[in-house]
Amino acid sequence: MRKLLFFFGLTLFIAAVSLPQAQAAQKKHQLAKSSKSTIVAKRKVTKIFVVGKRMSLARAKGVSLKPSFGQIAGLNGASDTLDLKSSVALVIDQETNEVLFSKNEQAVLPIASLTKLMTGLVLQEAHLPTDQMITISQDDVDTEKGSSSRLKVGTTLSRGELLHLALMSSENRAAHALARSYPGGLPVFVGLMNAKAQLIGMTDTHYVEPTGLSSKNQSSARDLAKLVNIAHGDPILRELTTSPDYQVAVGNRTLQYNNTNRLVKNPSWDIGLQKTGYISEAGRCLVMQTKIAGRKLIMVFLDSAGKLTRIADAERVRRWVEAKPAIRSDSVPLASAAGEKIATFQ
Repeated sequence: MRKLLFFFGLTLFIAAVSLPQAQAAQKKHQLAKSSKSTIVAKRKVTKIFVVGKRMSLARAKGVSLKPSFGQIAGLNGASDTLDLKSSVALVIDQETNEVLFSKNEQAVLPIASLTKLMTGLVLQEAHLPTDQMITISQDDVDTEKGSSSRLKVGTTLSRGELLHLALMSSENRAAHALARSYPGGLPVFVGLMNAKAQLIGMTDTHYVEPTGLSSKNQSSARDLAKLVNIAHGDPILRELTTSPDYQVAVGNRTLQYNNTNRLVKNPSWDIGLQKTGYISEAGRCLVMQTKIAGRKLIMVFLDSAGKLTRIADAERVRRWVEAKPAIRSDSVPLASAAGEKIATFQ
């Protein structure tokens, strides 16, 4: 009996001593686990913050995190004497048809809202009433990229007002409504866009819709120079594309729109016609007819990575032309074929 009591007491003693140690070890394990979880959580938060900050900086600089077709093809890796940031560039003397500068000018790429220049040209040649009222419908809402618009469904503006907004501030719903309301509808209008492109020798060009939101709207710098040359012959297209700002009355409100090309407000530039464009697949794009050092020039810049780089490229070209106004290269007529394609995307 005494032995039994002895062993029972010894067991209680050992348990009394071991329990705090076990509890302490468990608490230490829990603290370590909690500390590890905290570190992991902090790392996740830090990673999210860094990624978010990078995305915010990219948006602020106008840089798309999604590579463009030109970048995928490696066109942005091409070097040039002017160190342009655009993957594709072409500068042509409008009067002599001389190519002053070229970089990947035969590459066929998405052209974004440069599309609207052809949209405007087709409309102008149709001579439809500019005062005819057109209402924005649900069909005009962008389902391609999900872009927003201040022209709400139900907004009614004249054809002239919609064309002004489409060409000056690249209003997508305005451009779509103009094509949708064309006699015969959207399919007829897009057919006319392609027919006109072929008529003026734009052999590398294809359109599937009138806004430029689709990456299937594609062309080359050589073709776009031809389009700028033809469009510049229309005084309305010249006026609307170079208008610095415009106001439209929508109900009880007045909407203020500005030109997407900041150079039109720069007094040191003499711009006769211009159009900008952007979707991630195309990068930043710009076409212009301008006068520099007494020469009428057509400039085309495609697939520029940053929001301001296409403008900076135009400035680089301008300084170069002003420094060497008499520079000449082999004459290449605007009406000639663009030649072999460097890159075509479907």
